[in-house]
Amino acid sequence: MLLNHRYNFLYVHIAKTGGSSIRAVLNRLRWQDPMYYLMFPCHKISNMCGHTTASKLPRHAGVIAAKEMLPNDFFKQLYKFAFVRNPWDLQVSSYHHIQRERPELLENIADFNEFIRYKFDPARPYIFHFDIATKLQSEHLVDLNGEIIVDFIGRYESLHDDFGTIKKELGLKESAIPHKRQAKDRKKDYREYYNQASIDAVTEHYKQDIQLLNYSFE
Repeated sequence: MLLNHRYNFLYVHIAKTGGSSIRAVLNRLRWQDPMYYLMFPCHKISNMCGHTTASKLPRHAGVIAAKEMLPNDFFKQLYKFAFVRNPWDLQVSSYHHIQRERPELLENIADFNEFIRYKFDPARPYIFHFDIATKLQSEHLVDLNGEIIVDFIGRYESLHDDFGTIKKELGLKESAIPHKRQAKDRKKDYREYYNQASIDAVTEHYKQDIQLLNYSFE
């Protein structure tokens, strides 16, 4: 997550939803935030004691973490936003990310559909527990009662337009979003990767996301 006091926002960073590109824009604003100069040394001290002072919010934590850690009145007045992504497309991104970053973990995986079968098998090998893309996106957006507590949910599929809405809300100057970590090793259409068993596996695992965020395989 990214917290900025000057522009009064909290960005909830869900993995594989264009977060590196969004952070490239938002990170430039940190040095315009007077509180950041206090937060920076506090974090360095926190780092020495295992972050027990909670001076920095975890990168991919849900919004509930900020709600629990920040004063209630301060949290309420923040403009809180996140981006989500079609769950089936997200899994293709996850597959290629692991191929690039940790190829040794896929040595015994023949193809994408076998990757999905192992990934969502309750008895899956331990190596697949590290993949943060198995976490429900909706869990990043809700409180302990399952109620959405972010003010705006953008979509990866309309990243630039939705970020334009956020910039307008926050009064940010025009700044194009760079395409960070662009995947050049995947097919554009995620549907080409799937067989019916894989479609069903993602449908079942992400049932809550699909209903809440109104996504479909098509």
